[in-house]
Amino acid sequence: MTVLEKTGNELSRYLFAVAGAAIVAMMLLTCADVVLRLFRRPIPGTYELVSFFSAVSVSFAMAHTSVQRGHIAVSVLVQLFPPRLQALIDSITTSLGSALFALIAWRSFLYGSSLRQAGEVSLTLELPFYPFVYGVALSAAVVALVLLAQLWNHLMGVMGQ
Repeated sequence: MTVLEKTGNELSRYLFAVAGAAIVAMMLLTCADVVLRLFRRPIPGTYELVSFFSAVSVSFAMAHTSVQRGHIAVSVLVQLFPPRLQALIDSITTSLGSALFALIAWRSFLYGSSLRQAGEVSLTLELPFYPFVYGVALSAAVVALVLLAQLWNHLMGVMGQ
C-alpha cells in the first residue's frame, strides 16, 4: 500500500465518521423537533440545520465509498477483455474521475470563498454557508486523492506489474 493510498484511506475514514455523526445529529434534531412540536415549541432553524447536516453527510461519505469501490460500475462488457485492457480502461475512467473531483474541489473552494466574502448566511439561524461549502471542497479533494491512488494501481496493472 502506497503512502498516497494510506493517506486517502485515513482521511476518508475521518470524513466517514463525521458523515455518520451528521446523520445521527439529523435524526436526533428531527425527532426532538417533532416531539417539541406537540408542545408547541418547535426548534427554530431545524430545516436549515438538517439541510447543512445532509450536505455534510453526503459529501463526507463520498471518499469512503470510493475507497470501498461502492459506486455503480458497468463492468459486464469490460470483464470480457484481457486483464491489461481492463486495467487500461480502469486507468482512463479513474483519471477522468480524479480530474472531475479535483475540479469540483477547486470550484467549491472558490465558491466558498465568494460566499465568505459576501457574508452569506442562512435565513433563520444566520449561520454562514461557506464552512459547509469548504467541507464539500475538502471531501471532493479527498475523493480525487483516493482516485489518484487507485489510478496508480491501475497503471501498474497496465504495465503488467
